[in-house]
Amino acid sequence: MADPKGFLAHPRELPARRPVDVRIRDWREVYEDFPAPALNRQAARCMDCGIPFCHNGCPLGNLIPEWNDLVYRDDWAEAIERLHATNNFPEFTGRLCPAPCESACVLGINSDPVAIKRVEVEIIDRAFAEGWVTPRPPAVRTGKRVAVVGSGPAGLAAAQQLTRAGYDVVVFERADRAGGLLRYGIPEFKMEKRHVDRRLDQMRAEGTEFRTGVNVGVDVTAARLREEFDAVVLAGGATAWRDLPVPGREYHGIYQAMEYLPLANKVQQGDMADSPVSAEGKHVVVIGGGDTGADCIGTAVRQGAASITQLEIMPKPPGLRPDAQPWPTYPMLFKTESAHEELEAGLGDRVYAVSTTGFVADDEGRVRALRLVDVEGPAAGFAPVPGSEREIPAELVTLAMGFLGPEKGPLLNDLAAQSADPETFFDARGNVVRDKSYMSGVPGVFVAGDMGRGQSLIVWAIAEGRSAAAGVDRYLTGQSALPVAIPPTARPLV
Repeated sequence: MADPKGFLAHPRELPARRPVDVRIRDWREVYEDFPAPALNRQAARCMDCGIPFCHNGCPLGNLIPEWNDLVYRDDWAEAIERLHATNNFPEFTGRLCPAPCESACVLGINSDPVAIKRVEVEIIDRAFAEGWVTPRPPAVRTGKRVAVVGSGPAGLAAAQQLTRAGYDVVVFERADRAGGLLRYGIPEFKMEKRHVDRRLDQMRAEGTEFRTGVNVGVDVTAARLREEFDAVVLAGGATAWRDLPVPGREYHGIYQAMEYLPLANKVQQGDMADSPVSAEGKHVVVIGGGDTGADCIGTAVRQGAASITQLEIMPKPPGLRPDAQPWPTYPMLFKTESAHEELEAGLGDRVYAVSTTGFVADDEGRVRALRLVDVEGPAAGFAPVPGSEREIPAELVTLAMGFLGPEKGPLLNDLAAQSADPETFFDARGNVVRDKSYMSGVPGVFVAGDMGRGQSLIVWAIAEGRSAAAGVDRYLTGQSALPVAIPPTARPLV
């Protein structure tokens, strides 16, 4: 397997990010090219461990040691075959996944783990450049039709698997373009949308049909969908965002992250000249310390914010793996993403263990300041620290505090009413309940991704899309050769 002593000879290495003062002037991806010899060394670090725990860390079951070895041996064509065997969209996961596989890497017990994500993204980028990623239309058609609701990673994975299995698949998307959060939630500097477009082109060439601008449940009822299609896959995501019910929430200038980020993406796609919600010249506050908050930071930087402050109610994470999160689980560690580098280059800082108590407006009802207070940790119930109340300037506030589950609109409400037991259509967290085959309480209606799991990772979405496709195939034909990932009842390590 690769170089038997590679992990002893070579340190972990990643591509450099473009200088901050250069990259904030555009919206291109932040990383520079990674030289082939450097990538070869990183693949060589895969240590031929007896039990590759990276498989356990990856919900997709990616054959990581195998394609590391193939890259080391310069067999790129076979490497992309092994990668595509388990992952429909490595160009997405290689850029966006937080890499639980690396946290589970055996080398990471006492050293830096293998740079799995970087090898993955270089394989797929090389494959596209060489013309190896081509449409794979089915040899035989089943004559059956399947509707997929939602064109995020779960929906796209289910659609591609089912199309290749011979089904006539129609993907419904309520936005004006396909891609879901990949299109409108992920900023261009994190993943350029050309990666989404070229994969959609492949899927169209394979036979998948996309209908955008269709709000299923409103424009097309659930009953009509079930009448016209032999099976339905729900992959609409967990889009019910968490709000902040504090005094002043109604003031102008306070937006959910998913009200703010899509507008910036529309500008980059040429759909509008300027965003109606811009950070230019404003004091910006981002509430929420996760990836979505970082996306808001990077976007505000490029729009020309005067200052940016990111608030997080949790204490600052540790720099090293804590005892309570042992290998191979995914540890919650302090990380500096590219957006944080840009923030801390002079625009502002991240503030931990604080809670927003309210907003202050000017005479026109626009937010001008945010009130906050220091809090004790979660063990103390986030109790306020006496005497720590203060105000900070805030002319644009984005709420990036996560999501509470799928939206309970006409689609899900109608399907719940059609189920055998409407009381058990949703679980205690508000997600749609499904069985081992990913089928909901309504026969022929399957659920994949965040709509059934709750807010989670892109790798879980793709894995569940693939598994739901296998469930559909088995439901319609009585058997299936499509791969199945971990059952929906399994709990992730992340």
